[in-house]
Amino acid sequence: MTIYLRHNRLRLALHPLKPGGGPALLLLHGLGERAPDTLPAEYASWPGTVHALDFTGHGLSDIPRGGGYSCEFLMADADIALAHLGPSTVAGRGLGGYIALLLAGARPEQVRGAILRDGPGLAGGGTAARNPYIPVVDTTRTGPPDPYAIADLATDVRPPSYAANYAMLAAQHSDTPQPIAVCTRERPDWLKAVTELLSLEKVELDQALQHYASQASLRAGSAA
Repeated sequence: MTIYLRHNRLRLALHPLKPGGGPALLLLHGLGERAPDTLPAEYASWPGTVHALDFTGHGLSDIPRGGGYSCEFLMADADIALAHLGPSTVAGRGLGGYIALLLAGARPEQVRGAILRDGPGLAGGGTAARNPYIPVVDTTRTGPPDPYAIADLATDVRPPSYAANYAMLAAQHSDTPQPIAVCTRERPDWLKAVTELLSLEKVELDQALQHYASQASLRAGSAA
């Protein structure tokens, strides 16, 4: 059953995909997507619970009036889900991967590994601000995804130094070894800066999941 959380006046939809105990895994979708209805096969081996979040303006989450979307606002969405779930590994596709990186830097003690995957919205709108951009959207369209979300987030500027700062915060303050896992083929400039700063190599998704699951097992064993 879908869990509804509050982000100020907006309602966020958090979908349980795998019940039970054990380490938590939070899935973040790409731009214009929504949380999957069932557990994706690639996450079936995860030893604990799995939840997927619909970002604001997507899926079953509320659509605000007039747009005004930013990656930082979506990071706050994910932070609210993280507060509900407790310490979690976070895996994101596209835009969700960028949000996972920001969240790992902002909440290094709560994010037990951020997995970045290919998907829509990974690159964003480049590395530097351009002339003021006024989106033209079809306001007659109803239902998610919100066209303002697509317009705003597809052009969201992502300076490499900004992403690198969040990556450094995660590396310095997380107690999880290698808290950022890059599973992407696409390498926008912000991600190049992150991989160069932390000397990261591309890993396969199953390797990243196994690494963070084993860290969770070690953590549980030491706490017993």
